[in-house]
Amino acid sequence: MTIYEQDAKTLELPWPFTGREAELELVRRSSAAGRPGVVVTGPVGCGKTRLITEAVRGADCARITGTPESRGLPFAAFAHLLPGTVSLHRAVQLLSGVRLLVVDDAHLLDEASAALVHQLAAHGSTRLVVAVTDGVPVPGAVSRLWTGELLPRVALEPLPREDTGRLLATAGLEPLTMGRLHRMCRGDLRLLRDLVAALRRSGGLIRVPECDEWAWRGPVPATATVRDRLAPVLHRAGAGERETLDRLAFAEPLPLALDDLDLDVLERLEADGLIHVGDLGSVTLAHPLHGAALRATAGRLRTLRLTGAPDRCGPALAAERAALERGLARQDVRGVPTPVGDWLLSEGLPVPAGYAVVRARYSRLRGELREAAAWAREGLRAMPGDACCADELDLVTAQMGESTGADGWAAAARGDIEGALAGLTGDDVFACYDAVRLGRPERAAGRLPAGGVFARHAEALARGDGAALDRAAGALAERGFLLFAAEAHAQAVRAHRDPRAARLSRTRAVALARRCQGARTPALAGLVLGELTARQRQIVALAAAGLSNREIADKLTLSVRTVGNHLYSAYTRLGASDRGALPWLTDLPESEPA
Repeated sequence: MTIYEQDAKTLELPWPFTGREAELELVRRSSAAGRPGVVVTGPVGCGKTRLITEAVRGADCARITGTPESRGLPFAAFAHLLPGTVSLHRAVQLLSGVRLLVVDDAHLLDEASAALVHQLAAHGSTRLVVAVTDGVPVPGAVSRLWTGELLPRVALEPLPREDTGRLLATAGLEPLTMGRLHRMCRGDLRLLRDLVAALRRSGGLIRVPECDEWAWRGPVPATATVRDRLAPVLHRAGAGERETLDRLAFAEPLPLALDDLDLDVLERLEADGLIHVGDLGSVTLAHPLHGAALRATAGRLRTLRLTGAPDRCGPALAAERAALERGLARQDVRGVPTPVGDWLLSEGLPVPAGYAVVRARYSRLRGELREAAAWAREGLRAMPGDACCADELDLVTAQMGESTGADGWAAAARGDIEGALAGLTGDDVFACYDAVRLGRPERAAGRLPAGGVFARHAEALARGDGAALDRAAGALAERGFLLFAAEAHAQAVRAHRDPRAARLSRTRAVALARRCQGARTPALAGLVLGELTARQRQIVALAAAGLSNREIADKLTLSVRTVGNHLYSAYTRLGASDRGALPWLTDLPESEPA
Protein backbone atom coordinates (compact mmCIF):
# COMPACT_ATOMS: atom_id res chain seq x y z
CA MET A 1 0.00 0.00 0.00
CA THR A 2 1.33 3.43 -0.96
CA ILE A 3 1.70 5.70 2.09
CA TYR A 4 1.37 9.47 1.98
CA GLU A 5 1.51 12.11 4.66
CA GLN A 6 -1.86 13.33 5.88
CA ASP A 7 -2.22 17.05 6.55
CA ALA A 8 -4.76 18.04 9.19
CA LYS A 9 -5.30 21.50 7.71
CA THR A 10 -8.28 22.13 5.48
CA LEU A 11 -7.37 22.25 1.81
CA GLU A 12 -8.51 25.54 0.36
CA LEU A 13 -10.20 25.08 -3.02
CA PRO A 14 -10.68 28.14 -5.21
CA TRP A 15 -12.69 27.59 -8.39
CA PRO A 16 -11.75 30.40 -10.80
CA PHE A 17 -13.38 30.75 -14.18
CA THR A 18 -11.09 28.77 -16.47
CA GLY A 19 -11.07 28.29 -20.24
CA ARG A 20 -14.03 29.11 -22.48
CA GLU A 21 -12.50 32.43 -23.58
CA ALA A 22 -13.91 32.18 -27.11
CA GLU A 23 -17.36 31.17 -25.85
CA LEU A 24 -17.28 33.94 -23.27
CA GLU A 25 -16.67 36.56 -25.94
CA LEU A 26 -19.45 35.11 -28.10
CA VAL A 27 -21.97 35.32 -25.28
CA ARG A 28 -20.84 38.83 -24.36
CA ARG A 29 -21.17 40.05 -27.95
CA SER A 30 -24.53 38.34 -28.46
CA SER A 31 -25.99 39.87 -25.28
CA ALA A 32 -24.65 43.38 -25.90
CA ALA A 33 -26.94 46.30 -26.71
CA GLY A 34 -28.46 46.00 -30.16
CA ARG A 35 -28.19 42.19 -30.22
CA PRO A 36 -31.10 39.77 -29.68
CA GLY A 37 -29.27 37.55 -27.18
CA VAL A 38 -28.06 33.95 -27.29
CA VAL A 39 -28.90 30.37 -26.28
CA VAL A 40 -26.14 28.40 -24.53
CA THR A 41 -26.52 24.63 -24.71
CA GLY A 42 -24.37 21.81 -23.38
CA PRO A 43 -24.33 18.63 -21.29
CA VAL A 44 -25.20 18.67 -17.62
CA GLY A 45 -22.53 20.22 -15.42
CA CYS A 46 -20.45 21.69 -18.26
CA GLY A 47 -20.49 25.23 -16.82
CA LYS A 48 -23.30 26.94 -18.73
CA THR A 49 -24.51 28.94 -15.72
CA ARG A 50 -20.98 30.00 -14.75
CA LEU A 51 -20.22 31.09 -18.32
CA ILE A 52 -23.37 33.20 -18.49
CA THR A 53 -22.70 34.69 -15.05
CA GLU A 54 -19.25 35.79 -16.20
CA ALA A 55 -20.61 37.15 -19.49
CA VAL A 56 -23.27 39.38 -17.88
CA ARG A 57 -21.24 40.35 -14.82
CA GLY A 58 -21.89 44.01 -14.02
CA ALA A 59 -24.90 44.26 -16.36
CA ASP A 60 -28.38 45.23 -15.19
CA CYS A 61 -30.46 42.12 -15.81
CA ALA A 62 -33.44 40.13 -14.55
CA ARG A 63 -33.09 36.39 -13.91
CA ILE A 64 -35.45 33.44 -13.95
CA THR A 65 -34.77 29.73 -13.40
CA GLY A 66 -36.75 26.66 -14.36
CA THR A 67 -37.24 24.01 -11.69
CA PRO A 68 -38.73 20.49 -11.81
CA GLU A 69 -41.13 21.28 -8.96
CA SER A 70 -42.84 24.18 -10.74
CA ARG A 71 -43.27 22.75 -14.24
CA GLY A 72 -47.02 22.34 -13.73
CA LEU A 73 -47.63 25.95 -12.61
CA PRO A 74 -48.23 28.60 -15.32
CA PHE A 75 -45.61 31.37 -15.33
CA ALA A 76 -44.02 29.85 -12.21
CA ALA A 77 -40.51 30.90 -13.24
CA PHE A 78 -41.70 34.52 -13.64
CA ALA A 79 -43.57 34.67 -10.31
CA HIS A 80 -41.22 37.34 -8.92
CA LEU A 81 -41.62 39.52 -12.01
CA LEU A 82 -45.37 39.25 -12.76
CA PRO A 83 -48.61 39.80 -10.81
CA GLY A 84 -50.59 36.76 -9.62
CA THR A 85 -52.88 36.22 -12.62
CA VAL A 86 -51.86 37.38 -16.07
CA SER A 87 -52.35 36.45 -19.72
CA LEU A 88 -49.48 35.74 -22.08
CA HIS A 89 -50.16 38.97 -23.98
CA ARG A 90 -50.17 41.02 -20.79
CA ALA A 91 -47.00 39.28 -19.53
CA VAL A 92 -45.17 40.29 -22.73
CA GLN A 93 -46.30 43.89 -22.21
CA LEU A 94 -45.19 43.96 -18.59
CA LEU A 95 -41.74 42.55 -19.38
CA SER A 96 -41.04 44.55 -22.52
CA GLY A 97 -39.13 47.07 -20.42
CA VAL A 98 -36.62 44.46 -19.25
CA ARG A 99 -33.52 45.03 -21.36
CA LEU A 100 -31.65 41.85 -20.46
CA LEU A 101 -33.23 38.63 -19.19
CA VAL A 102 -31.16 35.60 -18.11
CA VAL A 103 -33.06 32.31 -18.28
CA ASP A 104 -31.32 29.42 -16.50
CA ASP A 105 -32.38 25.76 -16.88
CA ALA A 106 -34.85 26.70 -19.61
CA HIS A 107 -35.51 23.01 -20.31
CA LEU A 108 -37.34 22.91 -16.94
CA LEU A 109 -39.69 25.84 -17.67
CA ASP A 110 -43.45 25.32 -17.53
CA GLU A 111 -45.19 25.66 -20.89
CA ALA A 112 -46.53 29.16 -20.18
CA SER A 113 -43.10 30.45 -19.13
CA ALA A 114 -41.51 28.83 -22.18
CA ALA A 115 -44.06 30.51 -24.43
CA LEU A 116 -43.38 33.84 -22.74
CA VAL A 117 -39.63 33.50 -23.32
CA HIS A 118 -40.30 32.70 -26.97
CA GLN A 119 -42.61 35.72 -27.37
CA LEU A 120 -40.06 38.04 -25.75
CA ALA A 121 -37.46 36.81 -28.24
CA ALA A 122 -39.86 37.36 -31.15
CA HIS A 123 -40.87 40.79 -29.83
CA GLY A 124 -37.22 41.86 -29.87
CA SER A 125 -37.16 44.53 -27.17
CA THR A 126 -35.63 42.21 -24.57
CA ARG A 127 -32.21 40.62 -24.97
CA LEU A 128 -32.25 36.99 -23.81
CA VAL A 129 -29.43 34.81 -22.52
CA VAL A 130 -30.84 31.30 -22.20
CA ALA A 131 -29.20 28.13 -20.79
CA VAL A 132 -30.48 24.70 -21.92
CA THR A 133 -29.14 21.25 -21.01
CA ASP A 134 -28.53 18.74 -23.81
CA GLY A 135 -30.05 15.28 -23.85
CA VAL A 136 -33.24 16.07 -21.92
CA PRO A 137 -36.79 16.96 -23.05
CA VAL A 138 -37.09 20.65 -23.90
CA PRO A 139 -40.36 22.65 -24.32
CA GLY A 140 -41.02 23.26 -27.99
CA ALA A 141 -41.19 27.03 -27.45
CA VAL A 142 -37.65 26.94 -26.05
CA SER A 143 -36.10 24.72 -28.73
CA ARG A 144 -37.62 26.95 -31.42
CA LEU A 145 -35.51 29.83 -30.10
CA TRP A 146 -32.56 28.47 -32.06
CA THR A 147 -34.16 26.05 -34.52
CA GLY A 148 -36.42 28.91 -35.63
CA GLU A 149 -33.36 31.19 -35.80
CA LEU A 150 -34.68 33.73 -33.32
CA LEU A 151 -31.44 33.52 -31.33
CA PRO A 152 -27.94 32.30 -32.16
CA ARG A 153 -26.77 29.19 -30.32
CA VAL A 154 -23.46 28.55 -28.55
CA ALA A 155 -22.98 24.79 -28.01
CA LEU A 156 -20.56 24.04 -25.17
CA GLU A 157 -18.41 20.93 -25.30
CA PRO A 158 -17.16 19.33 -22.07
CA LEU A 159 -14.19 21.23 -20.66
CA PRO A 160 -11.05 19.72 -22.26
CA ARG A 161 -8.38 18.01 -20.23
CA GLU A 162 -5.93 20.93 -20.41
CA ASP A 163 -8.46 23.39 -18.99
CA THR A 164 -9.61 20.88 -16.39
CA GLY A 165 -5.96 20.49 -15.37
CA ARG A 166 -5.53 24.26 -15.05
CA LEU A 167 -8.64 24.40 -12.87
CA LEU A 168 -7.55 21.55 -10.60
CA ALA A 169 -4.02 22.93 -10.37
CA THR A 170 -5.47 25.84 -8.37
CA ALA A 171 -6.38 23.23 -5.73
CA GLY A 172 -2.82 21.91 -5.64
CA LEU A 173 -3.74 18.44 -6.95
CA GLU A 174 -1.01 16.19 -8.32
CA PRO A 175 -1.24 15.26 -12.03
CA LEU A 176 -2.25 11.61 -11.66
CA THR A 177 -5.18 12.67 -9.48
CA MET A 178 -6.11 15.33 -12.04
CA GLY A 179 -6.07 12.69 -14.76
CA ARG A 180 -8.28 10.37 -12.72
CA LEU A 181 -10.78 13.13 -11.99
CA HIS A 182 -10.89 14.17 -15.63
CA ARG A 183 -11.47 10.59 -16.83
CA MET A 184 -14.24 10.12 -14.28
CA CYS A 185 -15.99 13.46 -14.74
CA ARG A 186 -15.45 13.95 -18.49
CA GLY A 187 -15.85 17.71 -18.25
CA ASP A 188 -18.79 17.62 -15.82
CA LEU A 189 -17.73 20.52 -13.61
CA ARG A 190 -20.56 20.07 -11.14
CA LEU A 191 -19.48 16.50 -10.48
CA LEU A 192 -15.85 17.60 -10.38
CA ARG A 193 -16.49 20.23 -7.70
CA ASP A 194 -18.64 17.80 -5.74
CA LEU A 195 -15.99 15.06 -5.74
CA VAL A 196 -13.11 17.33 -4.75
CA ALA A 197 -15.17 18.94 -1.98
CA ALA A 198 -16.20 15.52 -0.66
CA LEU A 199 -12.62 14.26 -0.76
CA ARG A 200 -11.45 17.34 1.09
CA ARG A 201 -14.11 16.97 3.79
CA SER A 202 -13.47 13.25 4.27
CA GLY A 203 -9.68 13.43 4.30
CA GLY A 204 -9.51 11.55 1.00
CA LEU A 205 -6.97 14.03 -0.36
CA ILE A 206 -3.54 13.29 1.09
CA ARG A 207 -0.29 15.21 0.87
CA VAL A 208 2.46 13.94 -1.41
CA PRO A 209 5.64 14.96 0.44
CA GLU A 210 7.98 15.07 -2.57
CA CYS A 211 6.05 17.71 -4.49
CA ASP A 212 3.82 19.34 -1.84
CA GLU A 213 0.68 18.41 -3.79
CA TRP A 214 -2.50 16.52 -2.95
CA ALA A 215 -3.31 13.01 -4.18
CA TRP A 216 -6.44 10.89 -4.26
CA ARG A 217 -6.03 7.17 -3.76
CA GLY A 218 -9.06 5.09 -2.88
CA PRO A 219 -12.77 4.73 -3.66
CA VAL A 220 -15.13 7.32 -5.08
CA PRO A 221 -17.18 9.15 -2.42
CA ALA A 222 -20.85 8.18 -2.73
CA THR A 223 -22.06 11.80 -2.79
CA ALA A 224 -25.51 13.02 -3.78
CA THR A 225 -24.17 14.14 -7.18
CA VAL A 226 -22.56 10.74 -7.80
CA ARG A 227 -25.86 9.05 -6.95
CA ASP A 228 -27.70 11.48 -9.24
CA ARG A 229 -25.41 10.56 -12.14
CA LEU A 230 -25.93 6.86 -11.41
CA ALA A 231 -29.73 7.10 -10.93
CA PRO A 232 -30.68 7.12 -14.66
CA VAL A 233 -28.54 4.02 -15.19
CA LEU A 234 -30.24 2.11 -12.39
CA HIS A 235 -33.67 3.39 -13.43
CA ARG A 236 -33.28 1.84 -16.90
CA ALA A 237 -31.81 -1.42 -15.59
CA GLY A 238 -34.00 -4.35 -14.60
CA ALA A 239 -32.85 -7.08 -12.23
CA GLY A 240 -30.83 -8.93 -14.87
CA GLU A 241 -29.25 -5.74 -16.17
CA ARG A 242 -28.33 -4.59 -12.64
CA GLU A 243 -26.64 -7.89 -11.85
CA THR A 244 -24.62 -7.67 -15.08
CA LEU A 245 -23.65 -4.07 -14.38
CA ASP A 246 -22.45 -5.03 -10.91
CA ARG A 247 -20.43 -7.95 -12.27
CA LEU A 248 -18.78 -5.64 -14.79
CA ALA A 249 -18.12 -3.02 -12.11
CA PHE A 250 -16.37 -5.46 -9.80
CA ALA A 251 -14.45 -7.10 -12.67
CA GLU A 252 -12.67 -3.81 -13.44
CA PRO A 253 -10.04 -3.18 -14.55
CA LEU A 254 -10.23 -6.46 -16.50
CA PRO A 255 -12.98 -6.99 -19.10
CA LEU A 256 -15.37 -9.90 -18.97
CA ALA A 257 -15.89 -12.21 -21.96
CA LEU A 258 -19.18 -12.37 -23.84
CA ASP A 259 -19.43 -16.08 -23.08
CA ASP A 260 -19.64 -15.35 -19.34
CA LEU A 261 -22.69 -13.10 -19.63
CA ASP A 262 -26.31 -13.20 -20.80
CA LEU A 263 -26.30 -12.08 -24.44
CA ASP A 264 -29.87 -10.70 -24.36
CA VAL A 265 -29.01 -8.54 -21.35
CA LEU A 266 -25.83 -7.32 -23.02
CA GLU A 267 -27.73 -6.30 -26.14
CA ARG A 268 -30.12 -4.19 -24.07
CA LEU A 269 -27.26 -2.58 -22.14
CA GLU A 270 -25.36 -1.85 -25.34
CA ALA A 271 -28.46 -0.28 -26.90
CA ASP A 272 -28.68 2.02 -23.86
CA GLY A 273 -25.02 3.02 -24.26
CA LEU A 274 -24.08 1.57 -20.87
CA ILE A 275 -21.45 -0.96 -21.97
CA HIS A 276 -18.65 -1.19 -24.50
CA VAL A 277 -18.05 -4.40 -26.44
CA GLY A 278 -14.48 -4.70 -27.72
CA ASP A 279 -13.34 -6.11 -31.04
CA LEU A 280 -12.27 -9.35 -29.37
CA GLY A 281 -15.54 -9.89 -27.53
CA SER A 282 -14.64 -8.32 -24.20
CA VAL A 283 -17.18 -6.24 -22.27
CA THR A 284 -16.60 -3.20 -20.05
CA LEU A 285 -18.73 -0.40 -18.67
CA ALA A 286 -18.94 2.54 -21.04
CA HIS A 287 -18.49 5.39 -18.51
CA PRO A 288 -15.58 5.40 -16.03
CA LEU A 289 -17.81 6.81 -13.29
CA HIS A 290 -20.37 4.02 -13.38
CA GLY A 291 -18.13 1.20 -12.17
CA ALA A 292 -16.66 3.29 -9.36
CA ALA A 293 -20.12 4.52 -8.32
CA LEU A 294 -21.61 1.01 -8.36
CA ARG A 295 -18.78 -0.25 -6.16
CA ALA A 296 -19.13 2.72 -3.80
CA THR A 297 -22.89 2.20 -3.36
CA ALA A 298 -22.87 -1.62 -3.11
CA GLY A 299 -23.63 -3.20 0.24
CA ARG A 300 -21.00 -5.20 2.12
CA LEU A 301 -22.41 -8.60 1.21
CA ARG A 302 -22.66 -7.78 -2.49
CA THR A 303 -19.09 -6.45 -2.39
CA LEU A 304 -17.79 -9.62 -0.75
CA ARG A 305 -19.61 -11.77 -3.30
CA LEU A 306 -18.36 -9.92 -6.37
CA THR A 307 -14.86 -8.72 -5.45
CA GLY A 308 -11.97 -10.59 -7.05
CA ALA A 309 -8.35 -10.82 -5.94
CA PRO A 310 -6.00 -7.97 -6.95
CA ASP A 311 -3.28 -10.43 -8.00
CA ARG A 312 -5.36 -11.44 -11.02
CA CYS A 313 -4.10 -8.23 -12.67
CA GLY A 314 -0.48 -9.42 -13.07
CA PRO A 315 -0.67 -10.82 -16.63
CA ALA A 316 -2.87 -7.94 -17.79
CA LEU A 317 -0.43 -5.40 -16.35
CA ALA A 318 2.44 -7.11 -18.16
CA ALA A 319 0.48 -6.99 -21.43
CA GLU A 320 -0.23 -3.30 -20.88
CA ARG A 321 3.47 -2.61 -20.30
CA ALA A 322 4.37 -4.56 -23.45
CA ALA A 323 1.94 -2.44 -25.49
CA LEU A 324 3.61 0.74 -24.23
CA GLU A 325 7.07 -0.64 -25.01
CA ARG A 326 6.00 -1.52 -28.55
CA GLY A 327 4.94 2.09 -29.06
CA LEU A 328 8.32 3.32 -27.81
CA ALA A 329 10.12 0.92 -30.15
CA ARG A 330 8.10 2.23 -33.11
CA GLN A 331 8.71 5.86 -32.07
CA ASP A 332 4.95 6.30 -31.72
CA VAL A 333 3.51 7.46 -28.40
CA ARG A 334 -0.09 8.05 -29.30
CA GLY A 335 -2.59 7.22 -26.57
CA VAL A 336 -2.74 3.61 -25.41
CA PRO A 337 -5.49 2.35 -23.04
CA THR A 338 -3.97 1.69 -19.61
CA PRO A 339 -6.87 0.63 -17.36
CA VAL A 340 -4.87 -1.82 -15.25
CA GLY A 341 -2.13 0.58 -14.19
CA ASP A 342 -4.66 3.34 -13.63
CA TRP A 343 -6.74 1.01 -11.45
CA LEU A 344 -3.76 -0.02 -9.31
CA LEU A 345 -2.95 3.65 -8.78
CA SER A 346 -6.53 4.65 -7.96
CA GLU A 347 -6.89 1.81 -5.45
CA GLY A 348 -3.69 2.86 -3.68
CA LEU A 349 -2.01 -0.46 -4.50
CA PRO A 350 1.75 -0.62 -5.20
CA VAL A 351 2.68 0.04 -8.84
CA PRO A 352 5.67 -2.16 -9.83
CA ALA A 353 8.74 -0.06 -10.57
CA GLY A 354 9.26 -1.74 -13.97
CA TYR A 355 5.79 -0.72 -15.07
CA ALA A 356 6.02 2.74 -13.50
CA VAL A 357 9.23 3.63 -15.34
CA VAL A 358 7.69 2.70 -18.70
CA ARG A 359 4.63 4.84 -17.91
CA ALA A 360 6.95 7.69 -16.88
CA ARG A 361 9.00 7.43 -20.08
CA TYR A 362 5.91 7.23 -22.27
CA SER A 363 4.39 10.28 -20.56
CA ARG A 364 7.65 12.25 -20.81
CA LEU A 365 7.95 11.61 -24.53
CA ARG A 366 4.33 12.68 -24.98
CA GLY A 367 5.19 15.97 -23.25
CA GLU A 368 3.18 15.13 -20.13
CA LEU A 369 6.07 16.03 -17.87
CA ARG A 370 4.32 16.38 -14.53
CA GLU A 371 2.56 13.06 -15.07
CA ALA A 372 5.90 11.47 -15.96
CA ALA A 373 7.43 12.72 -12.71
CA ALA A 374 4.47 11.39 -10.74
CA TRP A 375 4.77 7.91 -12.29
CA ALA A 376 8.50 7.83 -11.55
CA ARG A 377 7.77 8.70 -7.92
CA GLU A 378 5.17 5.92 -7.76
CA GLY A 379 7.84 3.45 -8.89
CA LEU A 380 10.28 4.75 -6.29
CA ARG A 381 7.65 4.32 -3.58
CA ALA A 382 7.15 0.70 -4.60
CA MET A 383 10.90 0.10 -4.89
CA PRO A 384 13.00 2.81 -3.19
CA GLY A 385 16.32 3.34 -4.87
CA ASP A 386 15.26 1.93 -8.25
CA ALA A 387 17.88 3.38 -10.62
CA CYS A 388 15.64 3.47 -13.71
CA CYS A 389 12.86 5.39 -11.96
CA ALA A 390 15.40 7.77 -10.41
CA ASP A 391 17.00 8.44 -13.81
CA GLU A 392 13.61 9.07 -15.39
CA LEU A 393 12.69 11.50 -12.61
CA ASP A 394 15.97 13.37 -13.13
CA LEU A 395 15.29 13.66 -16.89
CA VAL A 396 11.79 15.02 -16.33
CA THR A 397 12.75 17.59 -13.71
CA ALA A 398 15.64 18.79 -15.86
CA GLN A 399 13.32 19.34 -18.84
CA MET A 400 11.07 21.33 -16.54
CA GLY A 401 14.04 23.54 -15.59
CA GLU A 402 14.01 22.34 -11.99
CA SER A 403 17.08 20.08 -11.80
CA THR A 404 20.35 21.01 -10.12
CA GLY A 405 22.11 17.82 -11.23
CA ALA A 406 25.13 17.41 -13.46
CA ASP A 407 23.63 15.41 -16.35
CA GLY A 408 23.00 16.64 -19.89
CA TRP A 409 19.51 18.09 -19.53
CA ALA A 410 20.36 19.72 -16.22
CA ALA A 411 23.20 21.54 -18.00
CA ALA A 412 20.78 22.51 -20.79
CA ALA A 413 18.43 23.99 -18.20
CA ARG A 414 21.30 26.26 -17.09
CA GLY A 415 21.90 27.34 -20.70
CA ASP A 416 25.11 25.29 -21.08
CA ILE A 417 24.38 23.59 -24.41
CA GLU A 418 27.91 22.32 -24.97
CA GLY A 419 27.94 20.87 -21.47
CA ALA A 420 24.56 19.33 -22.18
CA LEU A 421 25.80 17.68 -25.37
CA ALA A 422 28.82 16.32 -23.55
CA GLY A 423 26.63 14.96 -20.79
CA LEU A 424 24.16 13.14 -23.04
CA THR A 425 24.58 9.39 -22.88
CA GLY A 426 23.09 6.39 -24.64
CA ASP A 427 22.93 5.22 -28.24
CA ASP A 428 19.20 4.61 -28.59
CA VAL A 429 17.12 6.69 -30.98
CA PHE A 430 15.81 9.08 -28.35
CA ALA A 431 19.26 9.78 -26.89
CA CYS A 432 20.62 10.56 -30.39
CA TYR A 433 17.62 12.74 -31.13
CA ASP A 434 18.31 14.87 -28.03
CA ALA A 435 21.11 16.57 -29.99
CA VAL A 436 18.51 17.76 -32.52
CA ARG A 437 16.32 19.09 -29.75
CA LEU A 438 19.33 21.00 -28.40
CA GLY A 439 19.94 22.60 -31.79
CA ARG A 440 22.94 20.49 -32.91
CA PRO A 441 21.57 18.26 -35.69
CA GLU A 442 25.07 17.47 -36.97
CA ARG A 443 25.68 15.45 -33.81
CA ALA A 444 22.87 13.07 -34.86
CA ALA A 445 23.86 12.72 -38.52
CA GLY A 446 23.60 9.08 -39.65
CA ARG A 447 22.40 7.92 -36.22
CA LEU A 448 18.64 8.30 -36.68
CA PRO A 449 16.36 5.91 -38.66
CA ALA A 450 16.58 7.01 -42.30
CA GLY A 451 13.39 8.65 -43.56
CA GLY A 452 11.86 8.68 -40.09
CA VAL A 453 10.32 11.74 -38.50
CA PHE A 454 13.33 12.33 -36.24
CA ALA A 455 15.71 12.26 -39.23
CA ARG A 456 13.45 14.65 -41.17
CA HIS A 457 13.50 17.05 -38.23
CA ALA A 458 17.31 16.87 -38.07
CA GLU A 459 17.71 17.47 -41.82
CA ALA A 460 15.30 20.44 -41.81
CA LEU A 461 17.12 22.01 -38.87
CA ALA A 462 20.52 21.49 -40.50
CA ARG A 463 19.26 23.28 -43.66
CA GLY A 464 17.56 26.06 -41.69
CA ASP A 465 14.34 25.25 -43.58
CA GLY A 466 11.44 26.75 -41.63
CA ALA A 467 8.70 25.19 -43.75
CA ALA A 468 10.28 21.74 -43.43
CA LEU A 469 10.61 22.22 -39.68
CA ASP A 470 6.89 23.00 -39.48
CA ARG A 471 6.11 19.86 -41.50
CA ALA A 472 8.32 17.79 -39.21
CA ALA A 473 6.53 19.30 -36.23
CA GLY A 474 3.19 18.23 -37.68
CA ALA A 475 4.45 14.68 -38.14
CA LEU A 476 5.82 14.62 -34.58
CA ALA A 477 2.52 15.82 -33.14
CA GLU A 478 0.65 13.20 -35.15
CA ARG A 479 2.76 10.50 -33.46
CA GLY A 480 2.07 11.94 -30.02
CA PHE A 481 5.39 13.79 -29.47
CA LEU A 482 3.84 17.10 -28.46
CA LEU A 483 6.93 18.53 -26.76
CA PHE A 484 9.16 17.60 -29.70
CA ALA A 485 6.61 19.20 -32.06
CA ALA A 486 6.56 22.39 -29.98
CA GLU A 487 10.36 22.51 -30.12
CA ALA A 488 10.41 22.00 -33.91
CA HIS A 489 7.91 24.84 -34.41
CA ALA A 490 9.98 27.05 -32.08
CA GLN A 491 13.10 26.30 -34.13
CA ALA A 492 11.10 27.17 -37.26
CA VAL A 493 10.37 30.63 -35.82
CA ARG A 494 14.08 31.46 -36.06
CA ALA A 495 14.48 29.78 -39.45
CA HIS A 496 11.64 31.55 -41.28
CA ARG A 497 12.46 34.64 -43.29
CA ASP A 498 8.81 35.58 -43.72
CA PRO A 499 7.58 37.30 -40.51
CA ARG A 500 4.05 35.99 -41.05
CA ALA A 501 5.27 32.41 -41.30
CA ALA A 502 7.37 32.95 -38.18
CA ARG A 503 4.34 34.24 -36.26
CA LEU A 504 2.30 31.21 -37.31
CA SER A 505 5.07 28.86 -36.16
CA ARG A 506 5.21 30.73 -32.86
CA THR A 507 1.46 30.32 -32.37
CA ARG A 508 1.70 26.59 -33.01
CA ALA A 509 4.70 26.22 -30.71
CA VAL A 510 2.93 28.08 -27.90
CA ALA A 511 -0.27 26.05 -28.31
CA LEU A 512 1.68 22.79 -28.05
CA ALA A 513 3.96 23.98 -25.25
CA ARG A 514 0.83 24.88 -23.30
CA ARG A 515 -0.03 21.16 -23.21
CA CYS A 516 3.42 20.04 -22.02
CA GLN A 517 2.96 20.63 -18.30
CA GLY A 518 5.71 23.09 -17.55
CA ALA A 519 8.34 22.13 -20.15
CA ARG A 520 11.34 24.48 -20.11
CA THR A 521 13.81 23.37 -22.76
CA PRO A 522 16.33 25.44 -24.74
CA ALA A 523 14.32 25.25 -27.96
CA LEU A 524 11.32 26.81 -26.24
CA ALA A 525 13.36 29.61 -24.71
CA GLY A 526 13.01 31.68 -27.87
CA LEU A 527 9.27 32.14 -27.39
CA VAL A 528 9.49 35.58 -25.80
CA LEU A 529 7.58 38.84 -25.94
CA GLY A 530 10.39 40.92 -27.43
CA GLU A 531 8.30 42.01 -30.43
CA LEU A 532 5.87 44.00 -28.26
CA THR A 533 5.98 47.57 -27.06
CA ALA A 534 6.38 48.23 -23.33
CA ARG A 535 2.66 49.08 -22.99
CA GLN A 536 1.67 45.94 -24.93
CA ARG A 537 3.87 43.76 -22.72
CA GLN A 538 2.27 45.34 -19.63
CA ILE A 539 -1.26 44.68 -20.87
CA VAL A 540 -0.42 41.17 -22.11
CA ALA A 541 1.07 40.28 -18.72
CA LEU A 542 -2.14 41.39 -16.96
CA ALA A 543 -4.31 39.51 -19.48
CA ALA A 544 -2.18 36.41 -18.99
CA ALA A 545 -2.76 36.71 -15.22
CA GLY A 546 -6.51 36.41 -15.86
CA LEU A 547 -7.66 40.04 -15.72
CA SER A 548 -10.52 41.07 -18.00
CA ASN A 549 -10.21 44.03 -20.38
CA ARG A 550 -12.23 46.19 -18.00
CA GLU A 551 -10.10 45.22 -15.01
CA ILE A 552 -6.93 46.03 -16.98
CA ALA A 553 -8.42 49.36 -18.04
CA ASP A 554 -9.25 50.28 -14.42
CA LYS A 555 -5.80 49.25 -13.22
CA LEU A 556 -3.89 51.21 -15.88
CA THR A 557 -6.36 54.14 -16.14
CA LEU A 558 -7.10 53.39 -19.78
CA SER A 559 -10.31 52.98 -21.72
CA VAL A 560 -11.57 49.46 -22.39
CA ARG A 561 -11.31 50.18 -26.12
CA THR A 562 -7.63 51.12 -25.77
CA VAL A 563 -6.91 47.90 -23.90
CA GLY A 564 -8.71 45.91 -26.58
CA ASN A 565 -6.75 47.63 -29.34
CA HIS A 566 -3.42 46.91 -27.60
CA LEU A 567 -4.36 43.26 -27.13
CA TYR A 568 -5.43 42.95 -30.77
CA SER A 569 -2.09 44.38 -31.89
CA ALA A 570 -0.26 42.02 -29.52
CA TYR A 571 -2.17 39.01 -30.87
CA THR A 572 -1.27 40.04 -34.41
CA ARG A 573 2.44 40.43 -33.63
CA LEU A 574 2.63 37.19 -31.66
CA GLY A 575 0.48 35.16 -34.02
CA ALA A 576 -1.90 34.31 -31.16
CA SER A 577 -5.64 34.03 -31.73
CA ASP A 578 -6.79 34.77 -28.17
CA ARG A 579 -5.57 35.25 -24.59
CA GLY A 580 -5.55 31.51 -23.93
CA ALA A 581 -1.95 31.30 -25.19
CA LEU A 582 -0.70 34.33 -23.26
CA PRO A 583 0.25 32.65 -19.95
CA TRP A 584 2.51 30.29 -21.85
CA LEU A 585 4.13 33.10 -23.78
CA THR A 586 4.80 35.16 -20.68
CA ASP A 587 5.96 32.26 -18.51
CA LEU A 588 8.58 30.85 -20.87
CA PRO A 589 12.23 31.72 -20.17
CA GLU A 590 13.57 34.82 -21.87
CA SER A 591 17.15 33.60 -22.40
CA GLU A 592 18.05 32.51 -25.90
CA PRO A 593 19.70 29.10 -26.28
CA ALA A 594 23.47 29.12 -26.55
